[in-house]
Amino acid sequence: MVNARDVPSAKLISALAEQMKSVSAVQEPDWARYVKTGSHAERPPTNSDWWFTRAASLLRKLYLHGPVGLGDLERAYGGTKALHYYPKHHRDAGGSSIRKILKQLEQAEFVSKTPKGRVLTPKGRAMLDKTSREVFTALAAENKALARYA
Repeated sequence: MVNARDVPSAKLISALAEQMKSVSAVQEPDWARYVKTGSHAERPPTNSDWWFTRAASLLRKLYLHGPVGLGDLERAYGGTKALHYYPKHHRDAGGSSIRKILKQLEQAEFVSKTPKGRVLTPKGRAMLDKTSREVFTALAAENKALARYA
């Protein structure tokens, strides 16, 4: 059985992002075009579908790392910021966009909240497994050596 660990993350996240566009509970707010993703970023994201890509990436992180809190996700999506001539320092990502995406994923019943953090529901896990299988099948069609693992 193929799961999210068996396929390249970039291909899985792009396939999941396309599926997130069709989920009615996951909608990009009006302010998402203008906001930076954190204090470490100089500009807003250039990808117009970054909201859905971030939602797909959050689902994958929850699949792989299992109950995860908001602080852990802010740290994971953060980056380095140059401070004048001093060495670069880590800055956490903005929590508002991550929190709002998680709330939308909870409304879509892909994620649930537990005392230890957020986890995937069986519906969310099934969606990731199905998408992983589709991505792997497409990769196996391109590379015949992968076909025996399908």
